[in-house]
Amino acid sequence: MTDASLPADTSADTAPGSPDYDAMTRDIADVPAVEVITTVAVHLLSAAAVNLGLDKPDSEHKDLDEARKLITALAGLVTASATEISSFHAAPLRDGLKSLQLAFREASLVPDEPGQGPGEKFTGPVFG
Repeated sequence: MTDASLPADTSADTAPGSPDYDAMTRDIADVPAVEVITTVAVHLLSAAAVNLGLDKPDSEHKDLDEARKLITALAGLVTASATEISSFHAAPLRDGLKSLQLAFREASLVPDEPGQGPGEKFTGPVFG
């Protein structure tokens, strides 16, 4: 007799080729936090660069509103995690962030006041 309130054992029911979520969970648990943080930061850096139109001249993907959001998220991540990931990892992320902040200022038709640009509430004013 089975209890309908208990979840059924689906291990035999999974289709061939479907992901093994237990294995995936174990795999991500083995990844050091510094790698997860830097990987996320690189994705944010890349997405912001594309939205700033830095991927190629006359980029069709330029969207400063999206870039602002991504840069602000990156600034929060880099600022909050800097002491956890060490200067070795944080310094290049800070450099990339500053470059994006300056590129945003250049791309803006009406530049933000110093300290008001994307992410500057976390990093402080950014100057060239």
